[in-house]
Amino acid sequence: MEAFFEFLWSASAVLLVILVLLHSPKGDGLAGIGGQAQLFSSSKSAEQNLNRITWTVATLFLSISVVLGAGWLSAATGP
Repeated sequence: MEAFFEFLWSASAVLLVILVLLHSPKGDGLAGIGGQAQLFSSSKSAEQNLNRITWTVATLFLSISVVLGAGWLSAATGP
C-alpha cells in the first residue's frame, strides 16, 4: 500500500512541475516593448482550467506528503 502512495506521490510531483511550466507568464517583461506581449496568450477558460487542475494536483501532492511523512501507512501495517 505504501509503495502505491509513493508512486502516486512521485507521479503527482512530476505532473505538478509540468503543469506549473505550462502556465503563461504574468509579466510582459521586454516583450511589452515590441508589442508582442499578447502573441502567445491563451484563452481565459483554458487558463482557468489549467489553474484548477494545478491546484488539484498540488493538493493531492501535499496530502500524500503529509500521509507519507507522518508514517500513518507504516503504523497501520504493524510489526
